[in-house]
Amino acid sequence: MAILQKHGKNSSPDLVCLKETPPDKTGVAGGHQKKWSEQNTNWPRPLARIWTVVLLLGTCLLYCARVAMPICAVSMAEKFKWTKREQGMVLGSFFWGYCFTQVLGGYVSDRVGGEKVLLLSAAAWGAMTAFTPVLAHFCSQPIFSMTLARFLMGLLQGVHYPSLASLCSQKVVESERGFLMSTVGSGSYLGTLVIGGAGSLMLDLYGWESVFYLSGLLSVLWAYCMWKYLLKGEGPIITLESLGNGGPQPKLTKRHWLRLFKQPAVCAVIITHLCTASTFFTLLSWLPTYFKDTFPDAKGWVFNVIPWFVAIPSSLLSGCLSDHLISQGKAADVKCFFISFFSMGVSSVFTLLLCGTNTFPTAVAFVSATMGFTTFSHSGVSVNVQDLAPSCAGALFGVMNTCGAFSGVLMVYFSGYLIEATGSWASVFALITVVNLVGLVTFLAFAEARRVDIDTSKARYHNIHI
Repeated sequence: MAILQKHGKNSSPDLVCLKETPPDKTGVAGGHQKKWSEQNTNWPRPLARIWTVVLLLGTCLLYCARVAMPICAVSMAEKFKWTKREQGMVLGSFFWGYCFTQVLGGYVSDRVGGEKVLLLSAAAWGAMTAFTPVLAHFCSQPIFSMTLARFLMGLLQGVHYPSLASLCSQKVVESERGFLMSTVGSGSYLGTLVIGGAGSLMLDLYGWESVFYLSGLLSVLWAYCMWKYLLKGEGPIITLESLGNGGPQPKLTKRHWLRLFKQPAVCAVIITHLCTASTFFTLLSWLPTYFKDTFPDAKGWVFNVIPWFVAIPSSLLSGCLSDHLISQGKAADVKCFFISFFSMGVSSVFTLLLCGTNTFPTAVAFVSATMGFTTFSHSGVSVNVQDLAPSCAGALFGVMNTCGAFSGVLMVYFSGYLIEATGSWASVFALITVVNLVGLVTFLAFAEARRVDIDTSKARYHNIHI
């Protein structure tokens, strides 16, 4: 029986310029009939679960190292006599470095495999974290050495999420990507929770240096265990030859990238990610200082733990909800819009409520609700890029994260300026709300979940014999 099949959104990418081959004996057309899953071997479910746990732990440690500075910023500012603007400069310098390696990390991951990039970067930023107190004490100008250290941290950590997106698109089936990305994404909240609790105690008992030492050494240990037991001791060597010729992903030309960026859905997901990332980075950087300034008698472990304790199950819930909607036959567009409404719309309500908060329990409750709903972005916007362009998910996510990191630099620094100029935290929370709502409106207006890294104008018919 012959079935007439049209190449649509599920066909192979025309953008990758695969050479067509003659039909085989079964009558199936060659290159354009090969599905993406045939070019990349998906993990079996048991192995995928192991990798999920390992990547969750790695993301947890990534944020332990990243949030060590915001946790210790108040103590370091008192010791080194930093103003709010200088403190904002140190905190914001991380995102300058974070901007530069996003696209590179995604591109290299698409070519050689995300696991290699994750391993090399983790070993490097873990060592840098452990070395940070040394730079602070042995430099005559700590403000410059800490700004440089945070810049290098951003440079090294910038490849993490693009590598995750690339690895997920290569190794995980579509129906399980929401759970993996939301679970691994919850590692950011778990890491913030751990460093917020344990770090606050260590800060009081042993000084701010101990927070950097512990988080850095644990990160290096994680990289070693990943190399030893998952990669079986194979050297994560990345050569120019492997970048030029090897790798699981075909190479996209400049013309194809330009065509991709002309798609409204791609522009929408970039703008939306810019808004969500910048608001999240601003909250992450300034919340410890907000609580210290507004409620000076409050215990640090309370406001550094409870919001992230709420965020973890919320992130897992969003992933389960996302995959459930797909399994129930809901369109991917409906899933993305529904999830994004919670991550940007509902969270903005609680952020705005912070402007008029006067009591510590209410502030903790509103911040917890804000961070809880913000976690929905892991199974919404972050997965949407894999729906749009699986052939270059890592590099495209790198572009998104570059925009998000750059806006994070501006918002973190500008927030410090607003606090000094107005003497009120309400202006910062109002700014975060406006930026979030801009992202939501953009996403609802232009976003899609159909695949756009194919040229639908060149769709053709093939006879398939069954």
